[in-house]
Amino acid sequence: MTQSWPDHLFLIGCGNMAGQMLSRWLDCGLDPARVTVLRSSGKPVADGVAVMTVYPAALPSGTTVLLGMKPYQIADVAAALAPLCAADTRIVSILAGTTLADLRAHLPAARDIMRAMPNLPVGLGEGVTALFTDAATTAQAKADVAALIEPLGLVEWIADEALFNQVTALSGCGPAFLFRFIDALARAGEAIGIPADQAARMALATVQGSANMAARADARTGDSPGALADRVASPGGMTREGLNMLDADDRLLALLTDTLAAARDRGEAMARGA
Repeated sequence: MTQSWPDHLFLIGCGNMAGQMLSRWLDCGLDPARVTVLRSSGKPVADGVAVMTVYPAALPSGTTVLLGMKPYQIADVAAALAPLCAADTRIVSILAGTTLADLRAHLPAARDIMRAMPNLPVGLGEGVTALFTDAATTAQAKADVAALIEPLGLVEWIADEALFNQVTALSGCGPAFLFRFIDALARAGEAIGIPADQAARMALATVQGSANMAARADARTGDSPGALADRVASPGGMTREGLNMLDADDRLLALLTDTLAAARDRGEAMARGA
């Protein structure tokens, strides 16, 4: 099926996350002539993509705006953006801690407003993006934005905005937690005697291969990662002995629950601050 792109895509900010999204879209065939990026530095983004340092006098009809700046900048950005918005302007916000109600209050002319929370692997087309909107957004806008997000990886609509910080903690922050796990696995290998460079390569390849195996098993047989772990752990064997350490008193589960809760609570604090 041919990918459908917005008539015009206007990015406000193009930092790490928004940049990953744009890079993937361009790789998938988005015409750079359809894209404008607003960034104060004026630094180029990609061949053919227009970069502006000030807001245009008007936005083309049917523009999709991606809010990718820092969340604390929403008031200043909205003051300049709101007069440019029309009923057919679509707003997609990746601002952590900025609620849909806040966005609607700042941008009252825009009917179709959606929150999105992507994670870094979107640049590879292997990311996760959570989406949320309300009944005021049209079904066509929801479908079009979902189609825009699909090349980035898994798309999940969230029914309750109250869960958005929890979802962000899991999938939005999750890559950083997994990066830390890979690093710790390598350092643990070094601690038991494996040369550091070998331990680093082996840890990375082990996590990559295991994640691919878990994804394929889920698609083919519905086996969960937990079931796979038990399947490869022979009674009395080395794997089982290691799992016993992770499973004792649910220590791994407790650690990860505390980790996600801390990230969630920070998101809620940011929302209160906004």
